[in-house]
Amino acid sequence: MDGLTAVQSRISEIQARFLIAPRPSASADWTAAATAAGLTGTTAAAATGTGTAGSASESAVVTEARKYLGVPYLWGGTDPAKGLDCSGFTKLVYGNLGIELPRTSSQQATAGTAVASLADARPGDLVFFDHSSGRPGIDHVGIYVGDGKMIAAPQAGDVVKVQDVGNPSVIRRVLPAESAAPAVAGASSTASLSGVPYADLFTRAGNRHGVDPALLAAVAQRESGFDASAVSPAGAQGLMQFMPATARGLGVDPFDPASAVDGAARYLADLTRQFGSTELGLAAYNAGPGTVRRHGGIPPYPETQDYVRNVMSKAAALR
Repeated sequence: MDGLTAVQSRISEIQARFLIAPRPSASADWTAAATAAGLTGTTAAAATGTGTAGSASESAVVTEARKYLGVPYLWGGTDPAKGLDCSGFTKLVYGNLGIELPRTSSQQATAGTAVASLADARPGDLVFFDHSSGRPGIDHVGIYVGDGKMIAAPQAGDVVKVQDVGNPSVIRRVLPAESAAPAVAGASSTASLSGVPYADLFTRAGNRHGVDPALLAAVAQRESGFDASAVSPAGAQGLMQFMPATARGLGVDPFDPASAVDGAARYLADLTRQFGSTELGLAAYNAGPGTVRRHGGIPPYPETQDYVRNVMSKAAALR
């Protein structure tokens, strides 16, 4: 048996566990399969894409993810005929739908756009976790299916399965914006920043670099009170309060709002990618990447800890 035939055979075996024969109708089949997978009530609706669960594209992600229920966990695994690890599973699902993700969970945690909380999550969103106490950063990922559930490849000795989401550290939306319904009808990042100084700059830079525009606005509010000519006692300059050396390294004019906001978006995207979470990225923006590395997380400085809490709170209020 060649490799392709083996893969197709393995997938057919897995699908056969969850599909009911005879198949009276597509709707009944999906509902039965969802129930067999541990999705009942409103969760079953979220998995099938019926009712108000989500858009067609969201449903397609969940449907594709369900094909691999029961595949054994394999560290580093990307072949469902042999086994999948958590990020291998998510990369495979999205790749089959024409959306390429990075290979590792920490890299995937910078893809797409940020989702504020689980209450705002949609089926198909990626949910990320920091399960390791030994080092900071993202080390696990699953695909949200609605009603507080996700499909994930959990750990050695386990299989791809439906399980409770719990408390994700990061949530990212990688579906095209037009494919995912907004959490609140009629709401958008642009609308939520209505009346905020430089709203167009925050929205444009955020969309360009994959950073929540509300987060950028919250940083500016905390850093300078939206004063593009501000200079701190320590010498930080402009709307986003760049130190001169940092501004030079980024090729930013700190007193030009457009340049400063774009530079801040690039810098925050890079910091988030390095450290695996928005909170750690903000801590590095405030205290420096070296300080976050040295302490293995948010430094035990009241000023930095307050900064992270304050910016996250302001960003939530601006959404």
